[in-house]
Amino acid sequence: MFQGLLLEKDPQFHAAVRELPDDLLGEGDVTVAVEYSTLNYKDALAIRDRAPIVRSWPLVAGIDGAGTVLESASPAWRPGDRVLVNGFGVGESHPGCLATRARLRGEWLVRIPDAFTSRQVMAIGTAGYTAMLCVLALERHGLRPGDGEVLVTGATGGVGSVAVAVLSRLGYAVTGSTGKADEAAYLERLGAKHVLDRAELSKPGKPLQKERWAAVVDSVGSHTLVNALAQTRRGGAVAACGLAQGADLPGTVHPFILRAVALLGVESVTAPLSLRQEAWGRLARDLDPSLLETMVQELPLSGAVDVAERLLAGRIRGRLVVKTA
Repeated sequence: MFQGLLLEKDPQFHAAVRELPDDLLGEGDVTVAVEYSTLNYKDALAIRDRAPIVRSWPLVAGIDGAGTVLESASPAWRPGDRVLVNGFGVGESHPGCLATRARLRGEWLVRIPDAFTSRQVMAIGTAGYTAMLCVLALERHGLRPGDGEVLVTGATGGVGSVAVAVLSRLGYAVTGSTGKADEAAYLERLGAKHVLDRAELSKPGKPLQKERWAAVVDSVGSHTLVNALAQTRRGGAVAACGLAQGADLPGTVHPFILRAVALLGVESVTAPLSLRQEAWGRLARDLDPSLLETMVQELPLSGAVDVAERLLAGRIRGRLVVKTA
């Protein structure tokens, strides 16, 4: 038996932490003692049944996990190894890590960098790992410190908080956009030079606006993404990774064909192992671990269901770490 947050629909939806039989661990060649998980926006959608995230019922929730290998039939791993997992359908079609144990496939796992504890990598989680993928995408496009202001939308969220901290440490002049005016001091502690009211970006705007941003990390989508594109300087780039405001893109092609602005899509679920390792290696180098505690709220596994509603309502700052052990 193991303890996990089980999502059921038979036929009514139900989410609760329960003692579960081992057959609900699913298939895999590595069994991990999960020490910490995290609560992402996608997790909250699944736990509150707000979107068709779960594709196999019943299912243990949790798209992220970190802990120690208990058993392994994979040549890549042995008992005692410290590992983490993000994505690959975990918590969607494969039993997840909001649990005390998880059975996973060896090729999904990444070794926890020596610079981090299991708690710290879950303080980063899929959100922070995605933020680093955005930074890597912008760097591949040619962005360098000194090129100009970089905008981070949804800056007090999980992706935004890590993006602000990393970009600032790399030497970029970062502006964070948020609807929480009372969180300006938080963003400044992370390194933001300026804080912008999200209302300036969240409503319909002109197809082309005054050029301001050398680059943008956007986790919001909809009108916010369109306005960010319209304000990006000639030859700049926007890394898009989320849809907190919406999945629509109610804009025009003008930024692309008149200013050569690039829209870079960032996908974290099935990213290849080499890119995952690069991202986690860069996080170990470019993210100040002391800032993680500024971003983190910790909760027990039993509190995940109730906190999910607050996360969906935008009432959570930074990252939610779930202690499962």
